[in-house]
Amino acid sequence: TDWINKHTVYTHGNGFIAAPANKVDEVARDVGSARGGYPVYTVADLQHLDGKQGGELQLDMKQPRIYFGPKIASGAGDNQDYAIVGDDGSGNDREYDTDNSSYTYDGSGGVNVSNIFNRAMYATKFGSMNMLLSDVIGDDSKLLYDRDPRERVHKVAPWLTTDSKTYPVVVDGRIKWVVDGYTTLDDLPYSQRTRLDSATEDAANNDPAAQQRAVSNSVSYIRNSVKAVVDSYDGTVDLYEFDEKDPVLKAWEGVFPGVVKPKSDISDELKNHLRYPEDMFKVQRELIAKYHVDDPGVFFTNDAFWSVPSDPTAPEGRQELAQPPYHVVATDPETNKASFQLITPFRGLRREFLAAQMSVSSDPQTYGRIHVRTLPTNTQTQGPKQAQDAMMSSDEIARERTLLQGTNTLTNGNLLTLPVGDGQILYVEPVYSQRADQASAFPKLLRVLVSYNGQVGYAPTIGEALQQVGIDANAVTTTQEAGGDSSGSGKQDGSSDAGSGKNDGNGGKGDSSSATPAPSGDAKAPTADQMKRITDAMDKVEKARSGGSFEDFGKALDELDAAVAAANGK
Repeated sequence: TDWINKHTVYTHGNGFIAAPANKVDEVARDVGSARGGYPVYTVADLQHLDGKQGGELQLDMKQPRIYFGPKIASGAGDNQDYAIVGDDGSGNDREYDTDNSSYTYDGSGGVNVSNIFNRAMYATKFGSMNMLLSDVIGDDSKLLYDRDPRERVHKVAPWLTTDSKTYPVVVDGRIKWVVDGYTTLDDLPYSQRTRLDSATEDAANNDPAAQQRAVSNSVSYIRNSVKAVVDSYDGTVDLYEFDEKDPVLKAWEGVFPGVVKPKSDISDELKNHLRYPEDMFKVQRELIAKYHVDDPGVFFTNDAFWSVPSDPTAPEGRQELAQPPYHVVATDPETNKASFQLITPFRGLRREFLAAQMSVSSDPQTYGRIHVRTLPTNTQTQGPKQAQDAMMSSDEIARERTLLQGTNTLTNGNLLTLPVGDGQILYVEPVYSQRADQASAFPKLLRVLVSYNGQVGYAPTIGEALQQVGIDANAVTTTQEAGGDSSGSGKQDGSSDAGSGKNDGNGGKGDSSSATPAPSGDAKAPTADQMKRITDAMDKVEKARSGGSFEDFGKALDELDAAVAAANGK
């Protein structure tokens, strides 16, 4: 029956696929050819456990089966993502594994459902009499449910807010899901309240599934204090402390001792895979768009505020939504070495001209270090929408697209905004094609668009497109600052945790590129006594607020202000 197939046969996924972002199998020069433009895959699944198929990436895969994951849970609805696994007593493997083999789950995850009481309880929970009547459930059968990684983290630590995105990594030969966990406060004094759903909405996560994952509460304090790791085979959840100085996490650890493992337990293999969380970055960019202004008069007029540009490459109906941040590998301005970064551009408020670019590193050595590069206020550098319009209005590009669209579906990829050279901006955008008359056809990389210094390049490879706009592809760097007179913008020097929503900027008095250190940077940390004084003062503020006495509330705020100032050496 359908119930048997869904819950006892097709119980798990299989394998891990990776592809370098900078390679294709061969260049697609002939538009009409079926060859070229496709990713170079590395496959590590049951059929290719050596992980060598498709390219140079080596994945040391030992257990490729996936019983827990967001895709498994996303299509179920109404908490119906359960699977009944284990030995059913027949002596035969029941679960589909490959076209030529079946499998019996032998992991530690799951709840035993051999006795009638457990079966009756879960039959009621899932509204299915099959749990009681089916003969495929044996003495060693187990029930796997709550298979979404974020949901499992919520079950273990309901006091954490989780990022809307999870991502897989291969660690110790197993596929694991990384979930970023945040400690948050709703009402921290002197802090900007931010709605997480509106701050994190963009053109890439506006679909119903993404909206369901979004967190809608307002917060005035947020820190990425926990990295959660969920094993895809047995569902084990490990929580690791990532911000060792977060007082909110320390408080929760006092209530639930032993739930969160120390940061030192994070293996080097796992540490190399950790990314800076996207939702945190989106909250930070929303705050920096306003709080880079440190002149009260200018702040009051809103004239110097920035905004995140809309996404000109988004599908119709989403083009007014904010452009999502993108991952790139670019040279770090401080180390002059390539690093894995998350980047986003800013435009002027109610203007399409580019105002700034913000990036954050995910490399272990520079993790969480934010750079904000501001453009001079007296320039009119094209913003993403203007660059997209210029590229699409090129005669050569318009002519070729017209010829191709009869038999192909063309899709524009992510539009990247990259600072290069002596204060210039380079826009890069891939173009993909897919045969319109073949439902099973895969999209392939057809052309690369670039826009630089008022010129447009359009070619089968990025190198050729760069040459068309006068850039030596072998010498290009994306680390140079968008320099010049930074009057009115200037240096950002705020916490990369966006804990308070404030930014102690330097407002046009310094370099146009700046680094915002992570919490573990060189800044002098408060002493234990200073932290206790701040905590005690916060308790007094809360008691005074609850008591309703404005006089006591004012005194408590003064104490808190003094405690914070003392901790900051003022």
